[in-house]
Amino acid sequence: MTNSADPVQRQLDAYNAKDLAAFIACYHSDIAIYRMPATAPALIGLNALAAFYQTERFTVNALRAEVLQRMVVGNKVIDHERVYGMAEQPYEVAVVYEVMDGLIINAWFYQAQ
Repeated sequence: MTNSADPVQRQLDAYNAKDLAAFIACYHSDIAIYRMPATAPALIGLNALAAFYQTERFTVNALRAEVLQRMVVGNKVIDHERVYGMAEQPYEVAVVYEVMDGLIINAWFYQAQ
């Protein structure tokens, strides 16, 4: 049985390397990304995820994220992250990743206010 944190760590490493293929490989074909408090997904499916990260994130030179804390509860991985490069100052976000069959199928982003 795979550790639920494995695909989450792989996607973080790929995110920091701006390796789109490796990043997308960590996600289920039915991935849904939520930006809370929205109840509808902001992104659905691998194609939408790839297009967004290719144009909106991986073009940012200073982009990187670091995990400040991680909890694993069954198939949920909760990361407290600090994100650099998207704003003048780094900002913090909590992300809940749901892992199914070794891939991330849902992710909920909660940005610090």
